[in-house]
Amino acid sequence: MPRREDGAAAPVTRSFPARLANGKPPLFLVVSFDGAGDLALWARWRAIARHVDARMTFFLSGPYLYPSTRRTDYRPPYRKAGASDIGWGGGPDAIEARAAVLRQAIAEGHEIGTHANGHFCGTTGVGRWTAAQWTAELVAFDRMVRTGPTKAPFDPATVKGMRTPCLEGDRPAYRQAMAQRGMLYDASEPGLIAWPTKAGGLWNFPLQSIELAGTGKNTLTMDYNLWFAQTGARTAPIAQAPVLKAQVLATYRQALARSRANGNPPLFLGNHFNRWNNSVYFDALTSFVHETCRQPDVRCVSNIELVGWLTKYGAPKAGLSQSRR
Repeated sequence: MPRREDGAAAPVTRSFPARLANGKPPLFLVVSFDGAGDLALWARWRAIARHVDARMTFFLSGPYLYPSTRRTDYRPPYRKAGASDIGWGGGPDAIEARAAVLRQAIAEGHEIGTHANGHFCGTTGVGRWTAAQWTAELVAFDRMVRTGPTKAPFDPATVKGMRTPCLEGDRPAYRQAMAQRGMLYDASEPGLIAWPTKAGGLWNFPLQSIELAGTGKNTLTMDYNLWFAQTGARTAPIAQAPVLKAQVLATYRQALARSRANGNPPLFLGNHFNRWNNSVYFDALTSFVHETCRQPDVRCVSNIELVGWLTKYGAPKAGLSQSRR
């Protein structure tokens, strides 16, 4: 396992050619997860990734590395000290177990990003935070990583991307805080299947607008959005799970075909650490990763690996794809 001198796991990335044998750029499939706290799901996704030589991005919520007994160290804007809508990391054993998994995942080439800390959404949430408040939130995340476990599982300076809670936030404000911290990309803004561009000095890696197969209705490439589009985010009878999974899988396949038809812009798929709606989205993504990552023109990468490719070669000319489906 690669290690830094301080004992933290060292990031590992791969490089990819500018063009494949077919003359096109690689079709990058970027799978990411929000939260990244559940140990059983960590084990499952790491095993899937090993099977297909994929690397993934895990947007970690800071409280999952911080003990409940010290939660009042965290002072989020407009909330009382210690507030968190996702809870805290538990006791020392639970936190160290999570830290150990993070070290292992980083050594396997996976990327850790940040999902901020308290996951505050809605009218009283992150949408009204200023750049200074976002800066404080990122400082708090760094502190939780450094001081929550017995030994930091990774150097927080290696965290180069964020997905904001519920995709919310004043984008110029939080991007200012991100850029000042030395971060490289934002994975929060809804967008299209198109080659990424920069905004506020950061690469904009969107969750993309796609058609829910067979409906003519658009949704985003995020499990919760697909769930809402299918059933209003209500759990359907378990007998419906195979049909719902098939629809999600068809949706992903359509999006991949759309990318291929328009010059291979990256496809960004977001999930949470969950098995919502009788595991429909977990199972559909599992099937899609297994069938797609081994295809000759596809490279299943982390966000930071895509940043490396874009930094080296630049994004192909804009306008190759402006479809909303």
